[in-house]
This record gives sequence, structure tokens and C-alpha cells, in this order.
Amino acid sequence: MVGKVITKSKDITRVTLDVEEIPKKWYNIAADLPGGLPPALNPGTKEPLKPEEWEAIFPKGLIKQELSTDRFIKIPDEVRTALAQFGRPSPLYRARRLEKALRTPARIYYKREDLSPVGSHKPNTAIAQAYYNFAEGIEHLTTETGAGQWGSALSMATAYFGMKCTVFMVRSSYDQKPYRKYVMKLYGANVYPSPSDKTAFGRKTQAEDPDCPGSLGIAISEAIETAVGTPNSKYSLGSVLNHVMLHQTVIGQEVRAQLAKIDERPDRMIACVGGGSNFAGFTFPFIYDKLKGKNDARFIAVEPESVPSLTGCSSGESRYDYDFGDTAGMTPLLKMHTLGHDFMPDPIHAGGLRYHGMAPTVSALYDKGMIEAEALPQDETFAAGMLFTRTEGLIAAPESCHAIASAIRHAQECKRENKEEVIVFNLSGHGLLDLQNYATMLGM
Repeated sequence: MVGKVITKSKDITRVTLDVEEIPKKWYNIAADLPGGLPPALNPGTKEPLKPEEWEAIFPKGLIKQELSTDRFIKIPDEVRTALAQFGRPSPLYRARRLEKALRTPARIYYKREDLSPVGSHKPNTAIAQAYYNFAEGIEHLTTETGAGQWGSALSMATAYFGMKCTVFMVRSSYDQKPYRKYVMKLYGANVYPSPSDKTAFGRKTQAEDPDCPGSLGIAISEAIETAVGTPNSKYSLGSVLNHVMLHQTVIGQEVRAQLAKIDERPDRMIACVGGGSNFAGFTFPFIYDKLKGKNDARFIAVEPESVPSLTGCSSGESRYDYDFGDTAGMTPLLKMHTLGHDFMPDPIHAGGLRYHGMAPTVSALYDKGMIEAEALPQDETFAAGMLFTRTEGLIAAPESCHAIASAIRHAQECKRENKEEVIVFNLSGHGLLDLQNYATMLGM
């Protein structure tokens, strides 16, 4: 174990940090985006949204963060205490057995965000969002969830602060992943398959398509409708908006400290993307370092072939433009890479990546050529996940398998070119509640 003792040895398999080393500030990339972050627009006037126009769905503390251009924002002590309670800081591992199986000269590391009580990186922002709502006297939060990681995290966070929670879970995942909804209900949340009969928009969608598999866009619409129509309630979002991105930067800041302990610098940093939050949290602190000339890393966002919000721009499947974040058109207009807010994704097993748009911050970075993107087929990602299980002993979430598959591709490239590079990827969640998806894909 590597804690306070600093070592320069690359023979270390696991690098840990002490609780005192949990970051004390979030990093806000809006301070450093060339040209700034395009503002959210009022869909009626097409003018930049005023702070008070956000207040129907978000508390003032989070609105202030969303609109902030401060480079660093202090993490409240109450939030740091809760982060420690639920597993921070998380360890960094060297994937030695995977390297051996691939016969690559590359050194592969992965950040273990699967060790939280709900098995993903999502508590990093769920805790912060619940705290800021609780501090302003809000009693009830509503949200959407795809595969269930976000819904589980917010259910846990609201239980921690003594609040109520309502979750609209995309119907295809609700059916594919029944144990996720049991987790949410154990934390005291109400969970409904989306589209549901609990909202006007859900009933309208069901009437138009009784077999609709649902989408994150539809679930967001239902959650916002419920928040606006329920006393003392607000809406909570698991990805996309900048306050969510900055809450996740505890991940990258920890990775930076861990790599420094073993005298490593990343050449390639890889994470899956749906809305963009785990990729943002993992890479943004390093992008800040690159802007300061401290590294020359490549940053690679990996998405499903069937939901190509970034990579689809070259083929015309997607565009970089203002669009709604939900299907019903209830959100502000956000400038992002989008497949269109009415896009209905295939019911792939990586339910957390089935979103029509990409976070405005991630979209802006991609538009400016500061990050790269790849789209991978579902069968390759599951095969990569199986290899990871058999070498490293861990079962990764279907979403995280995209990062694993990309890391394998890049390690194989290093082998072909005889490059001894450092590849670091984010293991954003475990797949212990996704075993039926593995069984289906691998013919078990």
C-alpha cells in the first residue's frame, strides 16, 4: 500500500491515499475553456438564461456553481465527510495481468470508482447535490436514471440527509436490471419505469407507443414535471450540466496525486461517455495541467456505436448545436453534440450511455480538438470486460467495459509500435448487478 510514503517504484500494484488527501476543492473547467462555455438559453427568448430562471428546478447553491467561472470551488466540510463515509479516496491499480495477457509494453492503470456502496462514481455528485438542496430546506428530489447507478447514488445521498427521492428509470433498464430498483427502494426511494403513468408526458408517450423502451430524455422530462408539480421539491441531474462535471473532479485530482507518488505521467487517459460526467471528472484536472504545459496526454472519450453523439458529427448523425436536454423540451437549450432530443436509442445493455446529447463542457472540448472520441460496438466491449474479469479479477459495468475495450485497443497499438506508454482508464462502476447482460451477450 502506498499512503503518505512517497515511492518512485513502478513495481507498485496499488496506490492509495489517506482520507486527509480527499480533494478540498473542485476544479471548474469553465474557467479555462478557450472562448468560454456557451451559455444555456431560454427556449422562448433564445437569450442567455438568468440565474433566477434556473430556480424552478435547482437550489441557488448549485445554480451559482453552474454559472461560475471561478477555477476552484471549495468543497464543504460536510460533503468531504460524506465522501469519506462512502469510500473516498479510491485506489489506483496497475493492470499487470491484463498487460501480460496483451503482451504489451504499455503500462495500464485503472481508477477504481466501483468501490462506493452503490458501485459507481455517481455518489461524488449525488452527495454534493443532496447537500446543497438540504441546506436550502428542500425535502424531496426527483431524477432520472438509465442503468440505475445514478438513481442508486441519489437514493443513498437523500437517505443520508433525511430527504425523499423519486426516480424515473428508463424502462428497458428497469426490465433488464431489476436489482438496481431494489437498491433504490432499500434506500427509501420511489422508483417508476419510464415512460410511466405518473406524469402527463409519460402517459402521452405511452399512448403514442405502448412498447416504448424509454430513454434518458423521456425520464428527465418526467422527473422535471414531477419536481415542478410537487411542493418543496427540486430536480437533480446525474450528468451533462457543469456543476455535475465539477463535482466529479475529485476523481482526476486523486489520480494526479496517485501517479505522482509513483513518478508516472499519463500518455493516454480513457473513460466511457454517455452524458460525460465520469470522463469529465477523470480528465478535466489533467486537461488543466496540459493547458499549463505539465503533460502532453491524449484524452479519449468512448461511446457506443449506436449512440454516437460525438463521433456521429463526421457522418451527419449528430450535430454541435443548441438542443433540449430532455425529450419533452422542458429544459433550457444547451449547446452540445446531440443526436436530437427526440432520438430513441437502441435498448443496449450499457443503459447509462443511452443519452442523446453530450455535456456542454465535453462538447466544447471536442469541438476545439482538445479531446478525442471513439465509438465501439457492444460485442467488443463485453468481450473486453470478460478478459478484464479473467485477468484482473473484477466484473466491470457494461458502461465501463467501453473504457476497458478502448484501453485494450490502445495497448495493442503500443505493442505494434513498440511504445512504452502509460495508459490510464476510469473503471466507473462494477457489473455485479449486470450479470444477465453478460449472460445474454456472451451466450452463457
